[in-house]
Amino acid sequence: MGVLDGKVVLVTGAGRGIGRECAILAAKAGAKVIANDLGAGVAGADEGSSDPAQETVNDIKRAGGEAVANSESVASMAAVKGMVEQAMDVFGGLHAVINPAGILRDGMFHKMPDDDWDAVIAVHLRGAYNVTRATIEHFRKQEEGAYVLFTSTSGLIGNIGQANYAAAKLGVMGLSRIIAMEGAAKNVRSNIIAPFAWTRMIASIPIKDEAAAARVERMKNGMRADQVAQVAVALAAPSAETSGQIFAVRGNEVVLFDQPRPVRSVSRLEGWTPESLIAQAFPSMRAAYADLGATTSVFPYDPV
Repeated sequence: MGVLDGKVVLVTGAGRGIGRECAILAAKAGAKVIANDLGAGVAGADEGSSDPAQETVNDIKRAGGEAVANSESVASMAAVKGMVEQAMDVFGGLHAVINPAGILRDGMFHKMPDDDWDAVIAVHLRGAYNVTRATIEHFRKQEEGAYVLFTSTSGLIGNIGQANYAAAKLGVMGLSRIIAMEGAAKNVRSNIIAPFAWTRMIASIPIKDEAAAARVERMKNGMRADQVAQVAVALAAPSAETSGQIFAVRGNEVVLFDQPRPVRSVSRLEGWTPESLIAQAFPSMRAAYADLGATTSVFPYDPV
């Protein structure tokens, strides 16, 4: 018996990396899988190919599982609706969506072309909207459904050179939170994962110094896509009974993130002015400010 026995799961980005591992593990856990992957490059600029998704399906079938391939883009609502229809037509239902599909177009914000901003937002944020909006009414009607969406520490904490990616991924956090709140009464759950894993996307990030090279080597050796898939498949399972949460997966370590809440406040009975805010309010709160450190300042240690 697997944790997803009898369930139908749509996995996006399933041709490679985290998505592929999620699709294969979901099938091992008993699910029937729609393996979606556009088959494009890391930047999403080329035409794509059906081969990566089909290769994942072939591997699932060789292992005795059930799966079908889909090579459309999550950035298109029409394409995502087609994925849902495919699930209904082939397997007769849909119970969970695991959505790690993504692209990267890194660059300093002051040099970022509009196309790089638009493309990343389209795949990550609009894509997350598409897969949830196209399925939410079905999930609510059957009173069962799970979303496993993907965020990033680039959004939760910050990384230089990834303004487009960070904005999209922090948007996914807000989207997941509201879906979880609104879906609670209908047994519709949503959680997000910030993954640490060696994938094509990570491999595309330029290495500019020895410290970056050392971080990359640690990631290659200690943080794998299959480790992230374990958490994604668990969250897709009804028995997880978890919703509205933010997790990170870093090697064999699973991290629960807090969510924005007030940390300090100041009051002034006569009201504030710009001058008094600068002289009194900001200095009194400064000790509680979040620093400008990147992800590596929060996770400076080797993966477990």
